[in-house]
Amino acid sequence: MAPLTTLKLGYSPDPDDAFMFYPLVEGKIDSGDLRFEAVRQDIQTLNERATRGELDVSAISIHAYAHVSGQYALLPSGASMGDGYGPMLVAKRRWNREEIARLRIAVPGTMTSAFLALQLWLGRTSDQINYVVVPFDRIFDAVNSGGADVGLIIHEGQLTYESEGLVVCTDLGVWWGGENGGLPLPLGGNVIHKRHSPEVRRQVSALLTSSIQYSLDHRQEAVTYALQWARNMGIDLADRFVGMYVNHWTLDYGDAGRESIRRFFDRGSALGVFPTAPVLEFVV
Repeated sequence: MAPLTTLKLGYSPDPDDAFMFYPLVEGKIDSGDLRFEAVRQDIQTLNERATRGELDVSAISIHAYAHVSGQYALLPSGASMGDGYGPMLVAKRRWNREEIARLRIAVPGTMTSAFLALQLWLGRTSDQINYVVVPFDRIFDAVNSGGADVGLIIHEGQLTYESEGLVVCTDLGVWWGGENGGLPLPLGGNVIHKRHSPEVRRQVSALLTSSIQYSLDHRQEAVTYALQWARNMGIDLADRFVGMYVNHWTLDYGDAGRESIRRFFDRGSALGVFPTAPVLEFVV
């Protein structure tokens, strides 16, 4: 019998990630000679840890992948795509693009895909935007307290902003789809460090796909588990949120998903967000 290998698996403490990884970390599927140590941290922290190569497998912002593509390969499953929806800019009143360009914006991290989408929408790089980095779950507080005029919200905030008395200025997922023939906005993915052999990469890829499929096939069980990380959400809202980001795109990006990532990086490169568009490397 082969010795067990433990891999550090990073993902955010959110219901969609918890739903996706539940079978893998709770032993609901046979992982063979691999074991996974769950490391639950917010996505900006995971992005930063990936730049240092600290995690074996990790959820990551697609934007952040542009900075770590030399160390990590993208797994074909585990995508979070905004298919006609995505990160939102919210405020106490509705501002237009020209006004927002002059206002102070609370953002959940500079390596998040939401922040790259914001830069593309404004046509400005980060040094031309008046922003403040705020933990994603405190952005509503920043806007309501006057610490920022506009908030860039991700995760379940996209479903709960009205209860905070805020309105949507723009939905960046809707904007991206309109600009790109209906393609989804690439938000998050899963990566594996290239220090692992191609064989291990393929093994992890197959296990992750099996984990996602198990949760989709046992939805009520997996959503109930994910409720532990559902902030201010009952089971119905948590199920709705999970459905937004764990779906057919999550099982495989497909050609459309891969093309959308290429466009995301090409536009970022053209704007000057990164020197050159990174080469996408997927585990096959």
